[in-house]
Amino acid sequence: MHYLDNSATTVVSEKAAQKAFEIMTQTYGNPSSLHFMGLQAEHELEAARKSVAKRLGVQTDELYFTSGGTESNNTALFGTAQAKKRRGNRIVVSAVEHSSIVEAANKLESDGFEVVRIAPRADGIIYADDVAAAVDSGTILVSVMLVNNETGAIMPIDKIFSAVRAKNPDVVCHTDAVQAFGKIKINAKRLGADLISVSAHKVHAPKGCGALYVKKGVRIVPLHYGGEQEKKLRPGTEALPLIAAFGVACNEFDIDGNLKKVEELNNYAKSLLTEIDGVTINSPQNALPYVLNISAGKVRSETMLHFLEELDVYVSSGSACAKGKPSYVLSAMGLSKDRADSALRISFSKYSTAKDVEALCAGIKAGLTTLAHR
Repeated sequence: MHYLDNSATTVVSEKAAQKAFEIMTQTYGNPSSLHFMGLQAEHELEAARKSVAKRLGVQTDELYFTSGGTESNNTALFGTAQAKKRRGNRIVVSAVEHSSIVEAANKLESDGFEVVRIAPRADGIIYADDVAAAVDSGTILVSVMLVNNETGAIMPIDKIFSAVRAKNPDVVCHTDAVQAFGKIKINAKRLGADLISVSAHKVHAPKGCGALYVKKGVRIVPLHYGGEQEKKLRPGTEALPLIAAFGVACNEFDIDGNLKKVEELNNYAKSLLTEIDGVTINSPQNALPYVLNISAGKVRSETMLHFLEELDVYVSSGSACAKGKPSYVLSAMGLSKDRADSALRISFSKYSTAKDVEALCAGIKAGLTTLAHR
């Protein structure tokens, strides 16, 4: 099997899976319980929090566990909007965000907030000047992702947030770092971020777990109400097996080593793909090498995807959350309908190999020959 859909989800590492099993069968107490089993569980919870916080360069008391990237993003947007609504009404987001930001922004707009959507330039990048131009005295929140989930475009978040604060220092700055976390080094202070969203299942930990960094002093209104867990920002008994596995996966990060390996695979893939007549690279030049977006001739994405599946090669036609709908990310970049309709997202992990790349390229070549005549 040649799995190249790691931006959708990753295989859980052996150590992370073992940790989840250990928590489910041995250290299964409720972290809020005051007895020994509860204290053991609380120790595991805080050890995981320390591991994730370290990878963001933040304090443990600034990190809140959630059910994943979508909840983290929703909490960031809705929580900030409710906390700051008396200060202003404008929210600025990029036009190429993950659907959990896009749909949250749409809902806020229908609730009466003014939402400004910043389009990328032709290279797929969101530029600081374009975001800053949309910021005014009534702006309360800016949200721009660190790495685009479809193209791998790396956004200059530090420059964007610096330019935003030069216009209005009271703006809360959020970045969805789900596709960047574990792949490039992240430091909240250097980015200038008040809020950062991350997810476990993109970094070889189980699905159903994520985290939100909230800078000290930044107030957001919770989406849920209940117990004292996560300092009331995200009440409810913590999903400790998933959280502990997330912490273990973070301890396994080898960002520099993996980036070098994946960069070589990405370059190898591009060298083979560009030799295939009809294949075009859509990812920008400086994209994160973990993500490679291409267009394959005039064969529709879904048709090619299923052809490759028959060869045990797995890629996607875009964001998994879109479930096959046309890519608004590629449309926002100004790509033609034909290129957008034939787009494939290839995404690597630390476990990807040259054989995976070779199987993919051979499959696409065969697909273009076979499917073009159907």
